[in-house]
Amino acid sequence: MSKGKVYIVGAGPGDPRLLTLRAFELLRIADVVVYDRLVSEEVLSFVKKDAKLVCAENLRKKGGQAAINEFLVDQAKRGLKVIRLKGGDPFVFSRGGEEALSLFESGVKFEVVPGVSSALAAPVYAGIPLTHRGVSSCFAVVTGHEYSLKNKTIDWRALCKSVDTLVILMGAKNFDKIAKTLLDSGLSANTPVAAIEWATTKRQKVSVFSLEDALKSFIINPPAVIIVGRVVELCRKISWFKAGVSVE
Repeated sequence: MSKGKVYIVGAGPGDPRLLTLRAFELLRIADVVVYDRLVSEEVLSFVKKDAKLVCAENLRKKGGQAAINEFLVDQAKRGLKVIRLKGGDPFVFSRGGEEALSLFESGVKFEVVPGVSSALAAPVYAGIPLTHRGVSSCFAVVTGHEYSLKNKTIDWRALCKSVDTLVILMGAKNFDKIAKTLLDSGLSANTPVAAIEWATTKRQKVSVFSLEDALKSFIINPPAVIIVGRVVELCRKISWFKAGVSVE
């Protein structure tokens, strides 16, 4: 039996039309697709009918990330074409690097297919340019997930001093704490913030508020991308996407 191969593929931010052509091609020929929970039914509809669909969350419940790694290796060694389908880009807060290392160490061939990260797509669909002349010349993409961990590695104070715009992924649950840290680090209380829920989809919702407002029981529902910085104000003029309306 010929050796199989694993394709670590970015599914994009939500709208299936934002899939790359390479991702679409692979979905049509894959034998097995291991997909993240947030990958939409519309994207999964591109998978060929006789392919095996496996939710990564079910594997994770059995044995964490190691169970996913082992499954990918096992299926590839059976001679199958396996897709590990991830939301956004597989190498942006998606553990794609860990899976690629596991495949390398197991002697399994693999390919990584970039995807459109929600860190970039969400602000575009909300009318927020991450860089804008005279307003923002640099931005940083950070995870808000680790704020609930004991060992925190992000230096928020340094970011506040050196970066014009912050893009926070997986920060909905902890944003009240993050907001307090940003205020304590020197950001103004009236710094604009945008929370973009279900970006690029028919369920997209954009909420604009101040950093100070975030301390007042402001609820952000995941999945959400949070933008902090003066560029947020531009969405009032150049927001173009209307949720539920077909984009032509």
